[in-house]
Amino acid sequence: MKMLCALSLVLLLAGCVSHSGMPRATGPWGVSLIHGAPVATTGARTGQTEEIYYEGAPRNGKPTRVFAYLGRPADASGKKLPAMLLVHGGGGKAFREWAEHWAQRGYIALAMDLSGNGPAGPLPDGMPDQADTTKFRDFGEDEVHDMWTYHAVAAVLRGHALLRSLPEVDADRIGVTGISWGGYLTCIVAGVDPDLKVAVPVYGCGFLGDNSVWTDRSLAAMTPEARALWLRKFDPSQYLSGVRCPTLFLNGTTDFAYPLDSYQNSYRLVPERYRHVSVNVGLPHGHIWTFGEVDTFVDSVLRGGKPLPKIGAVKLSGDTARVSVDSSVALKTATLNYTTDSGAWQKREWKTVPARIEGSSVSAELPPQRPLVAFLAVTDERGLRVSSEHFTIEAAR
Repeated sequence: MKMLCALSLVLLLAGCVSHSGMPRATGPWGVSLIHGAPVATTGARTGQTEEIYYEGAPRNGKPTRVFAYLGRPADASGKKLPAMLLVHGGGGKAFREWAEHWAQRGYIALAMDLSGNGPAGPLPDGMPDQADTTKFRDFGEDEVHDMWTYHAVAAVLRGHALLRSLPEVDADRIGVTGISWGGYLTCIVAGVDPDLKVAVPVYGCGFLGDNSVWTDRSLAAMTPEARALWLRKFDPSQYLSGVRCPTLFLNGTTDFAYPLDSYQNSYRLVPERYRHVSVNVGLPHGHIWTFGEVDTFVDSVLRGGKPLPKIGAVKLSGDTARVSVDSSVALKTATLNYTTDSGAWQKREWKTVPARIEGSSVSAELPPQRPLVAFLAVTDERGLRVSSEHFTIEAAR
């Protein structure tokens, strides 16, 4: 194994300053985690990826290591390339295939493990595992730096610092995407780290104490004091307002873990100029990294590709809903998606009907049933889909 880079010495402050000079609060994560390039060693190489171990945050006063796959394009030599951090979800691992997916698309990619494992199982010096009993255990202020979320976010931040240190990486073109719990972590990282240029949380969001699969389970099982501390330190709602990069929120209407009310409350914390939404009826939940919307959105920011359509705010006039659409690619179809059910978001039945494309706007007549939750969506000629925010009409108009 060879030494890849040395740990930078940086003062640990309560906040950090980006390379553009912008101050940023970092919660329990200090500036040394964001800007200090970690010690890293490389291992076996397979195709376009190689194994890598890099320094994580200390645990119980002892050093830790994070295992990852580092992917490189076949023709990476002599070029400054964009890079992506790839953050897996619950039950996941460092996925070699995910790093290869981005490497084949011309990116340097780092897919790290966030459960304390290496390629052959648990590391003796790894981070906490990702079981719910580990994530949501009772803890106090003196144990914040021992919690899974702290270590997982630190691993992503250290991964960013590692990518920035690589000579083949363009440090001004690095983004992050995560799936499920990885989407949750992406929300935190995008708010904490001021130097990321694009973010795509898939499924994951904040406001987990208000409504999520954990609200009445793991969070409810904690002591009131520990639950309040967890939500204050580790819920993404504490950090999303700090996001200052284009961010695509991708989710399904009936996601089992991250329901649409908490999802909307989360993305609305991101300034409107940066947030983009793609909610899909019946979207499956899983470690899926082949969404064309994700690839195209990242390309549009980091490589100057054609962007996804951008949908404006919904305007209601009588029984008509209308949105403006800014798109450099012709639109193929438009739909109104709605449910008249109440109760748990995961159990609501959604219906989809055609909407009208009229130049740069899309409109549809609303069904008469109330209550009504609905949103408009468009698909462009590339087959890529984005949506408006959902809106609710509680009683008859």
